[in-house]
Parts: sequence; structure tokens; C-alpha cells
Amino acid sequence: MTTSREAHALATAALLLAAVTACADDEPAPPASDPPSTADPVSPPATSATTPTTTSEAAAADASALVRSFYAVRDELRTDPAVKLTKLRSVAIGGELSAQRTLFAREREQGQHQTGDTKIAELTVEGVVLDNSDPEGGRVPTVQVDVCYDVGGVDILDSNGTSVVSDERPDTGWIRYLVSNYNFEADPSGSWRVASSQNLERPPCDRA
Repeated sequence: MTTSREAHALATAALLLAAVTACADDEPAPPASDPPSTADPVSPPATSATTPTTTSEAAAADASALVRSFYAVRDELRTDPAVKLTKLRSVAIGGELSAQRTLFAREREQGQHQTGDTKIAELTVEGVVLDNSDPEGGRVPTVQVDVCYDVGGVDILDSNGTSVVSDERPDTGWIRYLVSNYNFEADPSGSWRVASSQNLERPPCDRA
């Protein structure tokens, strides 16, 4: 069960994210929309074995699916340099979009490409805040998703086919994502995007 303290922390993080997004992104700000008539407080996320029954559970499920798509798009862009980087817009926004676009552009300039696919070993929803009171200012529904990724089967090769991955790279690692929806009123299900990410210091998880 997510506590009120966790909800407050997530709401604060979302506000800080809005400020970073406004500064970091070079795209037009998402359009404003009317605030919802009621606020949906944090509630436990839906599990894979159940069908979402509340707005919060649906948001958790949609944000989780988006994070999985985020990894799939990243793998595709790294595996096939012919795929346009604009595809990142379907899974990321703001500062995260800018960071990912810069990373992949640099790797492509250096002739690097990926082999193998990233796997998600663990994915948990840690909080849901559905405050949509100021979309233009960045106060939008946000879901915190923690992921343990598995890159044991992934390699990055240079233009000569030589691996550039350090032998010290761990196979798994944890990342926290804030997944936001800047068009919640019009599209509560399909407009979720990864807005920020943060590496977490946690014990390694089991490989997928």
C-alpha cells in the first residue's frame, strides 16, 4: 500500500520534473486542458492477474505498458540505425526525450550499434498521482515505476564490430521512471510518456 508520505514525495518529484522539462525540452509545451472535477488519490496498482477497476489502477497499468514500450523502442533504435530518432516521441517527453535523443545521436555518429535485447527482470509501480490541475505548468498525472533491467544478452559494437562494453558492466540494474500524461483529459490511456529517469542504488535483482 502506498503511503501518504510516498504520495507527497511523488507529487513533489512531479513538480520538480515539470520545471526540468520546461527548460530541457525544445518542443512546444503540451496543450492545456481543463482540470478534472475530482482528484483520484494514490491507490495500489493493478497486478498482472487482475483487470484495472479504478482510475489509478488503469493509470498504473498504462504507465507500466509504456515503460515496456520505452525499452523496446530503445532497443530498436540501437539495433537499426536506419530507424528515425523521432520514434522516441512515442515513448518519451521533455528532459528524458532530449537525453535519449542526444545519446542515440552520439552513438550513431560513432558508428555504434546494439546486438541483443534488453529484458525487464522486475517492474513495480511505486506510486500514482492523478493531479491534472495545471497541465500547462507541468502538474499532470504521474506514475512512478521502478524497473530492474537485464542487459546480460546485450552488446554494443563499434563500426569494426568490436565491443565497446566494459567487462565490469553489471548484467542488471535499477532505474526509477516518472511516467507522465500531458493529455490526460483527452487521452487518459494512450498519452503516457517517460518524463525522467534516475539510477537507483539497490541490490542486483535476478536476471530475467
